[in-house]
Amino acid sequence: MLGKAERYSPDAFVPDMEDSVPPDEKANARQTIADALPDMVRLGKPIIPRINSLESGHIQSDIQSVVGHGIIGVSVGKVRSAEAIQAIDQFLLTAELASGTPRGSTFLFLWIETASGIINVSNIVAASPRVQWIAFGADDFTADMEMPRARNADPADEIGLIYPRSAVAVAAKAAGIQALDTPYVAYRDEPGLVREAEFARRMGFTGKCAIHPSQIEPINRVFSPSQEEIDYARRVLEVWDEATRRGSGATSLDGDLIDTPVVERAHRLLASLDQGNSL
Repeated sequence: MLGKAERYSPDAFVPDMEDSVPPDEKANARQTIADALPDMVRLGKPIIPRINSLESGHIQSDIQSVVGHGIIGVSVGKVRSAEAIQAIDQFLLTAELASGTPRGSTFLFLWIETASGIINVSNIVAASPRVQWIAFGADDFTADMEMPRARNADPADEIGLIYPRSAVAVAAKAAGIQALDTPYVAYRDEPGLVREAEFARRMGFTGKCAIHPSQIEPINRVFSPSQEEIDYARRVLEVWDEATRRGSGATSLDGDLIDTPVVERAHRLLASLDQGNSL
């Protein structure tokens, strides 16, 4: 699977050592990924290996196997507290010093997927400047909460996930980092993926994790402004400019009030076209 990476163009590759790997295969997965990194780095895409959690007993070996080999960060699952980030930060610093990697240059992509993680998410994202991305993990969260989860459900009907999703998105925005929504595991169900991605975007997420190459294009499409949104944003700025020339602090467009928050949203949307969706 890692050998097929050159066929695809995601924002980042996340080779997995965690949930997709049985306990007895952890060492083999670690070595397989370490061996694949030189070829993956040459593809020119950010690489963020997903390592095992702090409690697993594997995290130090995982970090040592990948830091210093061209990765931009590591992804860590089941993060529960700010103290966990401080411990991981030290493991990364030790590996950076040992490998000659600039200290502090290995960023963190954290999975918030437990009840304690949700409660502590604001402290978690503030625990280290290494933290650049957080993702909500719905399946692990529902397992931790002992909640049933219906497959292919409308995300608006999953009442138990609305608060934790919001907590992750709000904490990320407050910290100035990116929030990625949970993977959609029914990878052959594109309409369901699009529906869930649209819901996540409305909740403030900036992207969504993909578990299959076929999900890359639909996710990028949903999280990119549509032509209709772009056109509306430009019209907002046009009527606002006209209103300010008249000395007015508000105006209207198509029967809707246009004031400062609407204008700010339009500016941000148009600015995002220059920044793109990359990490």
